[in-house]
Amino acid sequence: MGLKQYGVKVFALHGDEAASRHEVEIGVPRDMEDLQYGIAQEYTIVKPEGIAFQTATNVPLTSIEEVLAHDGPILITVDGCSIREPRSGPALPIVGNYYELYPDHLGNHQRMFKKYGHVIKTNSMGRINYLTDDPEITEIAYKENHGLFTKKTSDPNHPLYGIRDNTALFTCDTNTPSFKLTHKFIPPSMSPKAVRHYTPIMQETVEKSFAVFDQLDKAGLAFNVYQYMVKLSGQTLCRFVLGIDAHHFDTPASKLHPIMVLLTQILELNKAVQTRGDWYSMLPFGPPKQLQHTRLEIASVVDDLIATCPRGGTEDLPLDEAALNASCLVDYLTRATDDSGAKLPYDLVLTNTLSILGAGFTTISALLSWLLYCLTHYPNQQSRLLQELIDHDITPSTTLTPDIVNPLPFLDHFIKETMRLHSPAFQAGRNTTKPLILPGGFKLPANAILIPNFPAIHTNAAHWSNPSRFNPDRWADAADQQDQDAAQPESSSEEGKEKRHRAAYLPFAMGPRGCIGYNYALQQIKVLLPKLVLRYHWEDVSTEPVEYDPEFQVIRPLNVYARAVRREAWPEKSSGLKA
Repeated sequence: MGLKQYGVKVFALHGDEAASRHEVEIGVPRDMEDLQYGIAQEYTIVKPEGIAFQTATNVPLTSIEEVLAHDGPILITVDGCSIREPRSGPALPIVGNYYELYPDHLGNHQRMFKKYGHVIKTNSMGRINYLTDDPEITEIAYKENHGLFTKKTSDPNHPLYGIRDNTALFTCDTNTPSFKLTHKFIPPSMSPKAVRHYTPIMQETVEKSFAVFDQLDKAGLAFNVYQYMVKLSGQTLCRFVLGIDAHHFDTPASKLHPIMVLLTQILELNKAVQTRGDWYSMLPFGPPKQLQHTRLEIASVVDDLIATCPRGGTEDLPLDEAALNASCLVDYLTRATDDSGAKLPYDLVLTNTLSILGAGFTTISALLSWLLYCLTHYPNQQSRLLQELIDHDITPSTTLTPDIVNPLPFLDHFIKETMRLHSPAFQAGRNTTKPLILPGGFKLPANAILIPNFPAIHTNAAHWSNPSRFNPDRWADAADQQDQDAAQPESSSEEGKEKRHRAAYLPFAMGPRGCIGYNYALQQIKVLLPKLVLRYHWEDVSTEPVEYDPEFQVIRPLNVYARAVRREAWPEKSSGLKA
């Protein structure tokens, strides 16, 4: 343990005494902290400072002297809790907890956290996962400190197992050689400077959609928001990644580009397979067979698209220079060179192009849909956003740049609050590398899959005031909040000032395997949303409460309907801001 030899003491985990009892040479600890860290190493307790000691009769041992003087077994607690395995609901034969989880897995996971604790165990037709709504545990898992956690999509229980690919950055195991190589080449393409380079494409794409929304307005027609946001995000992503026009907005009835159809299918199929047992994935028919076929088909389609992708030049360029001069992501990946002059092998160009298309397309289309839902569903949000744009001299003809949109406070707060309460992402899992004990005394075995449940974390009442309330002002800093309180005396500034754990909000995960595309995603949203609001007044015409799709990889709304009414007048600048 790294401690000087003193003597032997018998330790055991409280709640698991029989299996964990053994003698430990504790040396001469300098203090209780020294002893805590030594025992943490002995039992793989992730948070040493949460360790406490007591006798078999539950008498606390609060000093080194008391520990050394005690002759009997010394029991270990973590955060005042006994050591135990995460609890689960009663499991049925074969199906396990499946019918306790689905179809409303968001609501049912929330219910299970309240009933069983901050870490729960689920058995979905034989597929075992552990989930948490605790930010502290989430941070430990995502930071992958001390080698206790990793990302291993090749584990059959991992949510991404059905679309695993150890040559693609988003879907590979961390310990594969391709991870380091792809992590060298891909992040520079999505740095803030690189994303700025693609901002004109974002504006061009959203403006191309106006012809279709104008036609729908003139005809007095409403539409399914998600279906058109799929078109919009797909159109933008095809330009960014492949440099092509997907022709999603040639007419209101334009069909999705084949690559987008295949991406949607593969994520539906993967969800269907991964929410059921390993036995189900081996069936030679149905979704498992369709998933295998679709994976082969989509790889062939992407290969053809790369071959015809327009290039911004023929010369190879260093990474950072290529990121700022490429015509699209594929152009960058095929021309960028590292310090030694090496390029990304073509097989990695192919798989990472596919991976980026899938990850970006699904999350951004769902997020755009939720943004429009929040804009129309929650009172005064649309008028506040429009007023902020007017107050900053942003008009429908303004060319938007990061310098213009990034400093807008309400736009930023509105997007954050939407991602908090309606996060599209759900299951960025991590794998344990050995048996360990988490904060709160939860014991996980080796090779367990721990999934931080973003919707539950983002509404954890221990970290959020009024967590179910949509309130963008909670993101305002103290000065901004005081100004708002003065203008709206009935509001409270507590939410704006509340201190939260840094992992209480993580729409893009965190740590070494966090989403590298967050700069691109946020910039796209901050260009598209203002343009849509400046040109149209959005009206919610949904006839039923919103429902999400439980059979899809991300959380997408199914039945949000809206009208986009062309604006003919805009508000004046706020009082005190007029020239």
